[in-house]
Amino acid sequence: MSDKAGIIGYDYVEFYVGSAKMWAYWHAKAMGLNIVGYSGPETGVKDKVSYLLSLNNINIVVSSAIKPTNYEIASFVEKHGDGVKRWALKVFDVKKTFETAVKNGGIPIRSPKWSEDENGFVEDAAIRLYDDCEIVFINRDNYKGIFKPGFGKPIQKITIQREETGLQTIDHIVGNVRTNEMNLWANYINTTLNFETFIEFGPGDISTQYSALLSKVVRSKEAVVKNPINEPYEGIKKSQIEEFIEEYLGSGIQHVAITTNDIISTIRAMRNNGVEFLSNPPDTYYDMLKEKGIKVKEDINELKKYGILCDTEGKGYLLQLFTKPISDRPTFFYEIIQRCEGAEGFGQGNFQALFESIERDQMQRGSFDKAE
Repeated sequence: MSDKAGIIGYDYVEFYVGSAKMWAYWHAKAMGLNIVGYSGPETGVKDKVSYLLSLNNINIVVSSAIKPTNYEIASFVEKHGDGVKRWALKVFDVKKTFETAVKNGGIPIRSPKWSEDENGFVEDAAIRLYDDCEIVFINRDNYKGIFKPGFGKPIQKITIQREETGLQTIDHIVGNVRTNEMNLWANYINTTLNFETFIEFGPGDISTQYSALLSKVVRSKEAVVKNPINEPYEGIKKSQIEEFIEEYLGSGIQHVAITTNDIISTIRAMRNNGVEFLSNPPDTYYDMLKEKGIKVKEDINELKKYGILCDTEGKGYLLQLFTKPISDRPTFFYEIIQRCEGAEGFGQGNFQALFESIERDQMQRGSFDKAE
């Protein structure tokens, strides 16, 4: 599928981290991804190392600097901690998509360029997103090697025993931004990429008794790319968005949602692989599901056992669960999601249960109260 901007879908997400080898191991062990590519001194790249992890339609790249002279990676990690530097979109024509985006207000980071070796060439370009992130336009149709030039087969002999997770593809990527930045970035993405605002959550739509946020979901016209954008809203306590901005030191990517066709099996496997998820909602949450007579194919008792949330907004129903932050700073995490019977929403009915669970973690970290 594609849209008028020539966008086919997500291609990869790249993290800048302190230790790429450790992050690669975690994603392989915990998430069940496969280490399929490596870039570093052994492949002719002298200033950084990168690992490519893939499973079904998921591509994750983790990169770290070998020397502090690689300022781009070293400065990002020093400021933000481990986090998402860029997400890439598959496009038919990199030059055309990039030039159209810039013409419509996109801030250019890298003009279209070719990288080539004996396996062919890859073309990509990038525009700015949030503070220090990028949206990359990429076409790898003319490359027969591993990922792109500079990558080869992994040289490391890493044997990992884990349970298969069945993760399928990237569903959406969420950004957290400062107060009064949500509309700015939503309009930016819509105009540069020919996206549209799909859902808008205003004051009171997403809140607990303590905190609140505002959110807009922008998506490609064919709905293959979806990007919620959150900003803080007035509340008694510090919201998760405010905590992210303080810990990350700016606006950036909060989480990536990945789909599965069987969320119960996926969560069971990920828990056995060592992934930490947010604490389960109270039993009353599942009692209410039963009382409402919500019709789902899954056993509600199994959903309760693994803390999986269920929402029936719009058509179909949505099953979802969020990991705890996967790094030392309480910033980036993953969402696991299963869309059933054509569900298109983002779990609005789960927001209170979800955010109350996040708030419990904030209390443990001592980061729930606002500064005096």
